[in-house]
Amino acid sequence: MKWLLLGALLGLLLAFPPLLALLAVVVAAVLPKPLAVAFGLGLGLGVRPSLRGMRRWAR
Repeated sequence: MKWLLLGALLGLLLAFPPLLALLAVVVAAVLPKPLAVAFGLGLGLGVRPSLRGMRRWAR
């Protein structure tokens, strides 16, 4: 599934070159904001499953 999404994104970027410029602008706007980057990484890495282990330690 991950590869299909990546392929679809690359296909769109090749089909519509202005999207690449738009993506570059969005990335350049978000990277200087550490909170947004940390939030995105937290969502991307799936922080939620690791919280289950913390409940087990609390017993």
